Amino acid sequence: MIRLINDMPPGTVGLEAVGKVTEEDYRDVLVPAVNAALERGDVRLLYVLGEDFGSYAPGAVWADTKLWARHIKGWKRVAIVSDADWLENSVKAFGWMMPGDIKVFETDDVDDAKEWLVGLDDDDDD
Repeated sequence: MIRLINDMPPGTVGLEAVGKVTEEDYRDVLVPAVNAALERGDVRLLYVLGEDFGSYAPGAVWADTKLWARHIKGWKRVAIVSDADWLENSVKAFGWMMPGDIKVFETDDVDDAKEWLVGLDDDDDD
């Protein structure tokens, strides 16, 4: 399931994945949130993989790929919050293929992730 995070800075979208993420989660929660952000100008997304996050259904993976590709120029920053080492390694290896800036934060650094999302667009993002 994907659910909205309510206490987000202005101009950002916050989502948390818990349990199993389905194609319906993308259609009903993620896509409307991203479309609203695109209408404002750009997407600055906080994506938290909750402690009880299980997996993605195959349809959700395909929906994810379509969402990124369809709006490639609208992505400004994506902060992923997770303690999963494989995820951080994947972002380091393949992050250059993603639109916009992407950065992984530890689960206890959610506030830092929110600050990074709204930070100035400078070159010292690392």
